[in-house]
Amino acid sequence: MDLSEFLRETQTEIRAQMSDGNPFAEMVFSEVVMQHMAEIGMTFEPVVCHFTGKFGNAVLRLSGYAMSDEAAQLDLFVSLYEGVDELTPVPDADTKMAVEQCIRFLSLCAEGKMAPKLDPSDEVLSLALTIQEIYNGLEQVRVYVLTDKVAKAKSFKAREIAGKSVRLEVMDIERLYRHWSEGKPRDELVIDFIKVSGSPLPCVYVPGEPNEYDYALTAIPGEALRFVYEKFGSRLLEANVRSFLSVKGKGVNAGIQSTLRTNPGHFMAYNNGIVLVADEVRYEKTADGAMGIAWMKGMQIVNGGQTTASLYFAKKKFPETDLSRVRVPAKIIVMREQDPAKEEALVSDISRFANSQNAVRQSDLSANKPFHVEVEKLSLTVYCPDGIGRWFYERAAGSYNTLLSREGTTPTKLKVLKEAIPPSRKITKTDLAKFINAWDRKPDVVSLGSQKNFDRFMASLSGEEGEDIPMPGVAEYKAMIAKAKIFKDTQKLVRPMFQAFQANVAAYVVAVLADRLGDKIDLDRIWIRQGVSEELLSQIAIWAREVNEVLHRTAAGRMVSEWAKKPECRDAVLGATYSEPAKKIPEVR
Repeated sequence: MDLSEFLRETQTEIRAQMSDGNPFAEMVFSEVVMQHMAEIGMTFEPVVCHFTGKFGNAVLRLSGYAMSDEAAQLDLFVSLYEGVDELTPVPDADTKMAVEQCIRFLSLCAEGKMAPKLDPSDEVLSLALTIQEIYNGLEQVRVYVLTDKVAKAKSFKAREIAGKSVRLEVMDIERLYRHWSEGKPRDELVIDFIKVSGSPLPCVYVPGEPNEYDYALTAIPGEALRFVYEKFGSRLLEANVRSFLSVKGKGVNAGIQSTLRTNPGHFMAYNNGIVLVADEVRYEKTADGAMGIAWMKGMQIVNGGQTTASLYFAKKKFPETDLSRVRVPAKIIVMREQDPAKEEALVSDISRFANSQNAVRQSDLSANKPFHVEVEKLSLTVYCPDGIGRWFYERAAGSYNTLLSREGTTPTKLKVLKEAIPPSRKITKTDLAKFINAWDRKPDVVSLGSQKNFDRFMASLSGEEGEDIPMPGVAEYKAMIAKAKIFKDTQKLVRPMFQAFQANVAAYVVAVLADRLGDKIDLDRIWIRQGVSEELLSQIAIWAREVNEVLHRTAAGRMVSEWAKKPECRDAVLGATYSEPAKKIPEVR
């Protein structure tokens, strides 16, 4: 699939997720792109928050935001979406204008001028108050322009806003396509150490297992590692053990900072170093004729994320920190495996053993867990009632794209394949965890975000003795797909109904549905019809409005997206009074 085809496929996906008459295609586009960025580690758990307004003569715009757990890093998003089906350039003037509109919103919030101008019922009020409160303590602020067009400039010069440097980037359809075509986030991570450090990194090269990997041992200059983290941020952290790190509240990070500031020359002696994987490495001779690493593609850190992030934040918070004397020991594993499933399994094993001295959650390294393997097998063998279509369980990142490339070898074959297994029937591991946990009345856990919800889901798959629960069969698989269909249709219904926090409302209304009617819902009927009736959707819409009201009322001024993560919120919403369900809902037995 080339870029033009990818654009058309993306527009088809966005239109498929819109309810009839939904005027907010831009919101759907924003959600699709932000969620993709979160999944590949470019941002945190995103929240769609559509806002347009004026402050004096200044136009303000916002499409969404994402905040790290420690409220130390903030991303704001503003979309330029036109629904084009052909590759169309977007003028730099348009992206710059969008940046300015979002920056004005950020600046006014930081200065405390935005909140007093907003109506108490405005969805964006709690965000404005939160930015006002945390801005001085933020360690990183970024503004992204999202567009379905092709931008010439993918970034702009950082701006100083209320005393902080704000990075400005563009995620256009071309950049999004690069991620999709590779099926992984590493494709853009190219580092030329000759440019960054002035010469190749001296190394010891060790050939490894045939058809799996080679590796090299080196020491990376602290300033080079700081520069790489500044450029690529959390995308450096391997997807299965990704965390967004800061120096707040972490003893190990405080120790690293102390060494960097007071004894940088001894850093290599004190620090265990980092472990990273790469897709490709180019070797050149150093000045003394030894082998060195000149260039690296697909760099991903699987152990040592705290070390890497601490270098960046130490220099940012304490500019006098001398990183020129710092060297970080590094083991580099150069991947040979091209099969996405096998590669993910190998990297997961490397991650697990490389992190054995730390409290890494084994549930994160889960592609080869028996449960996921079994669900994948079921998705390959259980056909929809028409005997043609199937759902696709993406156990390994990029495996859906691999399927299309492997079996869709001609335009006709690709068309038939996409009709049988369209993108709307693709379910990832984190998707499934969200669908099941919402139905199991855990909307607070779902609201924690994809990765944390997935951790809790994986923990629930182990018995009291740590043994895996019985594997799902055909009946259980069909029930999972029915729950997936309920959640996806609820999302589609809820999006145009509310200005913000649609994801929280969707998770909570599915939980309310399961709580009030769960035992009476005929999941088999939903599987057979591959859809939800209009009567059930109407009931969901009624309860969605009531759930939204309860969420806002019980939040008592807090951001709904944060309040929704609390067990107290779950208890309040599930314990509230709702309209009686309609009498004639086909799915209700």
